[in-house]
Amino acid sequence: MTTGQSVGADITALAAERWAGARDARLSEVMRALVRHLHAMAREVRLTESEWKTAMSWLARTGQISDAKRAEFILASDVLGLSMLVVEMNHRRDPGATPPTVLGPFHVAGSPQLEYGANMAEGSSGTPLYITGVIRDLHDQPVGGAVLDVWQADAHGIYEGQLPDGDARLRAKYTSQPGGGYCVRTIAPRGYSIPMDGPVGELISRAGISRHRPAHVHFLITAPGYEPLITHLFEAGAPYLDTDAVYGTKAELVVEFERRPAGPTPDGRTSDEPWLLATYDFVLQPQRWTMV
Repeated sequence: MTTGQSVGADITALAAERWAGARDARLSEVMRALVRHLHAMAREVRLTESEWKTAMSWLARTGQISDAKRAEFILASDVLGLSMLVVEMNHRRDPGATPPTVLGPFHVAGSPQLEYGANMAEGSSGTPLYITGVIRDLHDQPVGGAVLDVWQADAHGIYEGQLPDGDARLRAKYTSQPGGGYCVRTIAPRGYSIPMDGPVGELISRAGISRHRPAHVHFLITAPGYEPLITHLFEAGAPYLDTDAVYGTKAELVVEFERRPAGPTPDGRTSDEPWLLATYDFVLQPQRWTMV
């Protein structure tokens, strides 16, 4: 029996040749590369039939647990570092622009539209947190009318998508003012473990690597004429900043959550209890930047 790189060489060449005939040129390119690399990995580790069956079962269960609110395959991509790799490859970022990060598996479309400073954490307990700043461009000009789609975990590290169906919670859309200013009112998020009750959690448990994410708030910011920005803001000093399970932490996105006494708040109102303030200016880059 032959060994090494020659094992299965004929089937690899045949499979790659067949996919070369795909009607779409890009599909042909991607699938031929996928065949080559999958086969090379199998040869490198001498994949057994038992391991192959285990992998097929894992993929099947990953699909079965996924639904409209739980994207287990995205989570798998996140913990493998693939999501962040794709983000970084596909966005030519000007050094002055805000860094992008992963979308994550818990974004829910159709969040309610709220006014400047309105509370997206209504009904959720936790320390009040105000996030405020300016949306601007690379030339320091304000971007009015930008839509900030915001979502986060609660004070226990749980997202809406992990709960039974109900009303929208801890997610909303805000619009920047003509001068670019925005104000989000919410509660302080908490760092959390990625979901461990599914196939991805099972894999993480067996590997013994970090399953935690540091405290953060998600943003998806869009404005006419500008590249969409998917990013997070992380709490400075939060646990797990250096071991983020999805590799999403970037130094430029770590901000202080400043403690403030009861009294005036950035939305022009007052708070009867102490609150936190995070200040951050998001910098968008023009649509002319192309994917690479």
